[in-house]
Amino acid sequence: MTTQTAIDLTHNALMMALVLTLPILAVSLVIGVLVSLFQAVTQINETTLSFLPKVAGVVGVLLILMPWMVRQLIDYTATLFQGLPGLTR
Repeated sequence: MTTQTAIDLTHNALMMALVLTLPILAVSLVIGVLVSLFQAVTQINETTLSFLPKVAGVVGVLLILMPWMVRQLIDYTATLFQGLPGLTR
């Protein structure tokens, strides 16, 4: 295995992790901003008010996107395993 192959494998793994986590992080960010804006307007400083909507949003996104996420991981793993014989050169 060459150095470039190791770099490519690491790059692909990090890109897959980014693709899979980006929707979850985006929903959490949007909900966090909206709740913070609501708290600033109403001057309510309850910590659970910011935590519970984020958890609900993340769970909702996971339930909706889980089939797509699993398909992406299966495709990535299958591609990785198919490329293993070429890595031993």
